[in-house]
Parts: sequence; C-alpha cells; structure tokens
Amino acid sequence: MPKQKTNRAAAKRFKKTANGGIKSAHAYTSHRFHGKTKKQRRQLRGTHMMDHTNLKTYKKLLSK
Repeated sequence: MPKQKTNRAAAKRFKKTANGGIKSAHAYTSHRFHGKTKKQRRQLRGTHMMDHTNLKTYKKLLSK
C-alpha cells in the first residue's frame, strides 16, 4: 500500500508543535480592519492553537 502523502496546502498553513498540537494564523486578518475594534485587531496578531475537535482531521493531512 502506498504511503500517505502530505497535503501541501495544509503544510503551508499549519505547523505541528513538539507536544502534538497544531498552530496556525488567525482568520479574518487580510483586509477590512476599519470594521474591527482595536482589541480585535490586537488579538488577531500572531498564531493560535487549533481546537482539539479538528486535530484528528488535520493531523491526517500533515502526516508524512
């Protein structure tokens, strides 16, 4: 049986952490910042950890 290939689109967007989590950038950060509060804009900076309900699906996409 052939090996599972890594989904290249997912590999460009998500990174695995040492403890098995997945981190990614926030959504809603490309444009239209004038409609967001300063607090929203500040909290959308950086990365966040993926919710545990999605982990199983995305780990399959990132398997090497």
